[in-house]
Amino acid sequence: MYTHDRRRAGADGSATLRAQLNEAQLRMLRELEFFGWELRFVRHPPFRDAVPVIFAGDNAFVALRPDGSLDEEPAFNIRH
Repeated sequence: MYTHDRRRAGADGSATLRAQLNEAQLRMLRELEFFGWELRFVRHPPFRDAVPVIFAGDNAFVALRPDGSLDEEPAFNIRH
């Protein structure tokens, strides 16, 4: 039985993901989108702030810190 894959964000999924970002993260995301980066998902580690993860076309990824800065080596692995 096929169920909807929650990992793939559609048009409404993008708005849902963006709603989880603060102003500093949204500003950085808008700047990076100009260069082809896109918000793919937001991790929710227990008892910690949410971690937005953005990807470039070549499978490079970074996490956005709460202050809008980039974490180029986040402390978690991403399955491709």
